[in-house]
Amino acid sequence: MKEFLMTTYTIVLPILMGYIVWLLKEQKKTRDANSAGTLCLLRDKLMFYHDKYTDKGMIPPYALENWEKMYKAYRELGGNGMILGMDAEVRKLPLEH
Repeated sequence: MKEFLMTTYTIVLPILMGYIVWLLKEQKKTRDANSAGTLCLLRDKLMFYHDKYTDKGMIPPYALENWEKMYKAYRELGGNGMILGMDAEVRKLPLEH
């Protein structure tokens, strides 16, 4: 009986480990795709906010708060580039009352 269990263990364990590795790789692909999509959506919304409020010459406090949260998430997801300059411009805008 002990020999049967050892044989079964040595056969089943590598198969199970291989399956777990495959699952983890698939989950990583999904997470990477979700992160890339989120990054694109955040960049689009940040550009929209930038254009809207710089054209207006001021920004409401709630919009600035949204900007800050979106910008933080964008940076944490690895976003960079032109949005960095836009962030400086948006933060210089006077608050609308």
